[in-house]
Amino acid sequence: MKKITKISNKIIRRFSPCYDPADLGSKESEYLPIAEAIEKYRDKCKSKADIIWLLCRKEFMSDKDMRLFAVWCAREALKLVENPDLRSINACDVAEMFANGNATRKELAAARDAAWAAAWAAARAAARVAALDAAWDAAMDAAWDAAMDAAMAAAMAAARDAAWAAAGAAARDAAWDAAGAAARVAALDAARDAALDAQINKLLTYF
Repeated sequence: MKKITKISNKIIRRFSPCYDPADLGSKESEYLPIAEAIEKYRDKCKSKADIIWLLCRKEFMSDKDMRLFAVWCAREALKLVENPDLRSINACDVAEMFANGNATRKELAAARDAAWAAAWAAARAAARVAALDAAWDAAMDAAWDAAMDAAMAAAMAAARDAAWAAAGAAARDAAWDAAGAAARVAALDAARDAALDAQINKLLTYF
């Protein structure tokens, strides 16, 4: 199959996207090299994940390049793991070797199976930690409920001014908690955008 090297609104519509490319401001007459089109409109997309969805298909990338990109993504993910399992690292190495014609399908399958075993082991370990966390959370919830009951009793017994002061302090604490939650969400969104940008930049090296 001959790879598509230029792109237009008409070509994008072939893949039934969840948006109309013309909404990004592109003209129907535009027929640009892929890298040029992506750079021109990448910041106008509602989600940069749409760009990755578009480029990661056989019409644009060879099987070799798709495999190499997948390996790159996997290695980027492993950087976030404090002590990555050697089986996962080996799977990336073998997949890269296979993409470059230096490993057999049998070797690739063996590395894949070993990586899956590592993933299942990690999932089981995470499940055990989650169970312990749930038990701890339940205990803390019970303690919190008891503390709230005691606080309510104390508030009822306290003078009106003291009750209002306590309510004001609680309101301030809630406001700070909300601000902290918003900051965490913003940080996660920023990290996700940075990861998507990095993936797009890597994809563009294949064009």
